[in-house]
Amino acid sequence: MKYIGEVEAEKFLSKKGFNVINSYFCSGKSKIKYGLKKVKVPFVMKVAGKNIVHKNKVGGIKLDVKTYSNAIDEFSKLRKIKGSNGVLFQSKIGGREFLIGVKKTREFGQVIGFGSGGVDVEEKKDVSFRVTPLDGEEIKKMIKETEVSRGLLKPDGKAIENIILKLSKLLEKHPEISELDINPLIVKDGIATIVDARMVLD
Repeated sequence: MKYIGEVEAEKFLSKKGFNVINSYFCSGKSKIKYGLKKVKVPFVMKVAGKNIVHKNKVGGIKLDVKTYSNAIDEFSKLRKIKGSNGVLFQSKIGGREFLIGVKKTREFGQVIGFGSGGVDVEEKKDVSFRVTPLDGEEIKKMIKETEVSRGLLKPDGKAIENIILKLSKLLEKHPEISELDINPLIVKDGIATIVDARMVLD
């Protein structure tokens, strides 16, 4: 099993044509100024580390950072977190948060899950599952089974359908993907953007 952290996972998905949030990885303070040119203000700073899965639980996410001096302070705090190997600067975007996950099971192979995203996913337990490969009609049914889909605008629903279909096709070409967590997927005005992702390969 090989764990792929956020930086590498998002690069992989971006290369495969998925819409991934604009970001910049920084391992040292000397690169912060350059990193700020790559993202819009206000921006988000997140701890990066191979073994850091739940960033929010370790205080590894800093929202609404607006200045260079603020970024320097927050960078020092994030680098002190156990397992940190750098900090990810990301543009901040608004919209509804969703979760898309993949899990390879012994019985069914690769299974895709869709539901409510954000930091309290485990409490909500609002997720629907399907065995891959998926077609458009099955994806629509899958989305409708969730509470979070209520009130979903048509363009946003279509954006979610498209990304799940694209993911299903990706899994056919990459059977070695045993786990993939996209949380959150932020959707607004018919655009679905991957903001955080991690992956495990066989």
